[in-house]
Amino acid sequence: MQIKKDLNKYIFRGYDIRGVVPQDIDVDTAYTIGLGFGSKIQDLKREKCVVGYDNRISSPDLHQALVQGLIDTGVNVIDIGLTTTPMYYFACLDLKIDSGIMITASHNPKDENGFKFAFSDYQNAKGEEITDFYNYIMKANFKTGEGTITKKEVKEDYFKALLSNISFGKRKVKVVLDPGNGTTSILLADLFKNIPVDYTIINGESNGTFPNHHPDPSIESNLEELKHAVIESKADVGLAFDGDGDRVGIISNLGKFVPIDYYMIIIIRDIINKVKNKTFLYDVKCSKSLEDEIIKLGGTPYCYRTGNSYTKAKVKELDLPFGGELSGHVYFRDKFLGFDSGIYAGIRLLEILSNTNKSVEELLEGVNKYYSTPEMKYKSRDDIKAKVIEKIQAYCEEKGYNINTIDGVRITFTYGWASVRMSNTGPNITARFEATTKERLEEIKNEFEGLIKKYNN
Repeated sequence: MQIKKDLNKYIFRGYDIRGVVPQDIDVDTAYTIGLGFGSKIQDLKREKCVVGYDNRISSPDLHQALVQGLIDTGVNVIDIGLTTTPMYYFACLDLKIDSGIMITASHNPKDENGFKFAFSDYQNAKGEEITDFYNYIMKANFKTGEGTITKKEVKEDYFKALLSNISFGKRKVKVVLDPGNGTTSILLADLFKNIPVDYTIINGESNGTFPNHHPDPSIESNLEELKHAVIESKADVGLAFDGDGDRVGIISNLGKFVPIDYYMIIIIRDIINKVKNKTFLYDVKCSKSLEDEIIKLGGTPYCYRTGNSYTKAKVKELDLPFGGELSGHVYFRDKFLGFDSGIYAGIRLLEILSNTNKSVEELLEGVNKYYSTPEMKYKSRDDIKAKVIEKIQAYCEEKGYNINTIDGVRITFTYGWASVRMSNTGPNITARFEATTKERLEEIKNEFEGLIKKYNN
């Protein structure tokens, strides 16, 4: 391994470092990042960090190189090995070590990998912190030393944290679990044998090539097998998890996809009378149905930018009991630790179901209905995607539209809204549209798809 002097700056994204292996990220990249991170946290008077990695094929080699870079700076590594991202978050909190790196590309394709990292205060680096870290690495003023490696097993303590404040009712819920061959597959059987539910696991073999479907539970087409399994087994619910386990996807008892903004409605209905702070955070891509419901329940809606590094930090900053975003990241702080765990999010739904005779569909009765698209991705390039958004914003300003620029451009009409933003996890423009009628939805979609195509070249 050697210091890599020509790091691709575009892998240093809005929430983490992420790219294709090996052309963007290889063992020399990982080693160099380790040198940079180890040097940086020592500048902040930290001597230890936690390191874990997901089950992608490239992760073990990147892990070995990263750890070598860290200890070569004199940092002492607490190595928790193959793990989910939520279990890594738990380890940092439980061990009271507020710096760490998780090797994962989350829900990205199998040939990608990356690094989520916290310099201090348990908060994932984001935005300018990541840009500054790239510049820091490129200066190559790395510290030298002889750090140590300590192996640590945290699974059992993590399981206790997941279940410590859960109160299951008399109803024995039937659930189908789909880890999509991702990293949660190493945990589910051991965990759910301690939970009073009737469970079945599909795609439960750990396999970093994700042979059965792409590990992104926010995309409905990835959950077709889970839909069929729920219907065939007459299950009450299906739960899916992404590649590193920090996001959840929901299938109802009727085999229907339940978007996370609707899952959030179920949760908020359950907890709003149990918490003092009745403000709930959601991101710019969530349906107005969620905003309407929070207001109907007597709560305060708080719309914020997309990105779990941002939304999780804001939920903590405002001391909110619950928040989340459409991609499947949700944060419970009413009786949990506040980080995003797909498994914990699923357990909370199972808890609700076990204490009622209602189905998932019945728990969503009375919700205001709108016509929405799913989140849509349009291929772009990292070097132009910001300019595309700037041009769309200029167009909207010229039109006199009501816009919110906290994350890309969110345009609100009397009959609907559009959200157009650049992805921080890949070379894409992402968009979602919603309206009161199908006709209005098509109008909004056509207008902004046309702008994306016009400026995206």
